[in-house]
Amino acid sequence: MNSKSKILLVIASLLLLLTFLFPIWSINLEAPQYPEGIGLKIWINQITGLKPNDLANINGLNHYIGMKEIVPDAILELKIMPFIIVFMIIFGLVTALTGKRFLVYLWIILFFILAAVGLYDFYMWEYDYGHNLNPHAAIKIPGMAYQPPLIGSKMLLNFNAISMPDIGFYALAFAVILAIIAIIISKKTISA
Repeated sequence: MNSKSKILLVIASLLLLLTFLFPIWSINLEAPQYPEGIGLKIWINQITGLKPNDLANINGLNHYIGMKEIVPDAILELKIMPFIIVFMIIFGLVTALTGKRFLVYLWIILFFILAAVGLYDFYMWEYDYGHNLNPHAAIKIPGMAYQPPLIGSKMLLNFNAISMPDIGFYALAFAVILAIIAIIISKKTISA
């Protein structure tokens, strides 16, 4: 790999630090009783409300329809993800230092595998919360599930649930794009 490719890979690796500063996903709920909306921000290591009391308000609403309480400290993925991100940062930096292209390919492939597993896990988490309802809930609508969409919007009773990637996700995507550009630049240098 040439020096430009190595610099791009270093930048790509360091971009992953943004996931510690910004959420990777957000779920917003719009309803007449919440004109300014309520929502969740999902980080690599925590889940917070869009506003200070949103998580508590969402848990309160969820209680009435039988959904489990969202307890960030009980979600194993939020404990594991920071270590995975740190590993990917170190792996990317070591790859840039060694300049071995096959390691860049491995870094990119590993990224896509982690992204696929992460999205699947997130979908299953949403499925569990939206389908495994308490049968003794105050509000029961036969056949109704409350799973928010993985991406996009969906009406859940009178709430429009909007699930979208956030800044941290875009930092991850841009990191992969930079790594791919580094490979392309590296190949052009060899063939020139």
